[in-house]
Amino acid sequence: MEFYQILRVCTYHYSRWRRNWRIVMAFALGGIISFLLTEHIVDFSLEYGLTLQIFEPFIWVFGDGTSILLVALAVILLFADMPFLDGSVPYYLIRIRVRTWVLGQMLYLITSCFLYTLYILVMTMVFCFRNAFAGNMWSPTAAKLAYSGLSDSYFIPARLKTFEMAKPVECMTTIFLLMLLYILTAVFVMYFVTLLKNQAAGIAAAFIYHIYGFLLNADGIAQILRLDENLSYKAGIWCGWLSPLRHATFPAHDFGYDRLPTLGQTYGIFAVVIGMLAVLVLWRMKHYSFYFSGGSDT
Repeated sequence: MEFYQILRVCTYHYSRWRRNWRIVMAFALGGIISFLLTEHIVDFSLEYGLTLQIFEPFIWVFGDGTSILLVALAVILLFADMPFLDGSVPYYLIRIRVRTWVLGQMLYLITSCFLYTLYILVMTMVFCFRNAFAGNMWSPTAAKLAYSGLSDSYFIPARLKTFEMAKPVECMTTIFLLMLLYILTAVFVMYFVTLLKNQAAGIAAAFIYHIYGFLLNADGIAQILRLDENLSYKAGIWCGWLSPLRHATFPAHDFGYDRLPTLGQTYGIFAVVIGMLAVLVLWRMKHYSFYFSGGSDT
């Protein structure tokens, strides 16, 4: 019975997407960012007369932390109205427990982030469709980018490490999951801080989360502090463990010859953090003072 009520709450939140400008803007912005990031790869393949594996634009673009950060920032628009209180909520809370309401919201957050990440993947596939194939093998474009050193000239974040570690489908699945977990962590940080303070504080917390991960960059720290090669290496290891954005970046993991976090450790860290934030949200809701201004936020 409770599971059915959780689904009803989740469905109710999706019904609020209709004619909601924030939802349209978030997906439009994500699509534009995907197009701008993918365009360089498509142009490169066409210029050299080469084909692409259909997942490669997603793999090359979002194997880079900066690209993940850009699309993750657009998610803030999706949930800027947390904790989603409008004139219909009192009617739900009369009939169901607050815990059920919160679990329904969490299901909505998780599925929304999944749909957004899937949308980004699909958009990168659409932009390269005319020049792509579906087989689970690296394309001539991937080989040329990985071994020629031309990726920097074309502003394509292609990494040889990515090319060598897995086939395209496995690589795409891993990057998709890493990006989803990173976005979910940011959303749950935003959710908890919004309940703890207010909407403005929640949005600020999400921005701080993203900026923290972006600034915790070993190359930038090494340049600022003028670190030697040995200390720069150690800084890279620490940043790999402490930066959530580095955890979300596929090439920034240990594949058997480094002391960076493994993929399994990253999955575990993200899962523990999201789980802790979910528990804190449930705890906070027990002491949350509901205030309803009436009307729907569209």
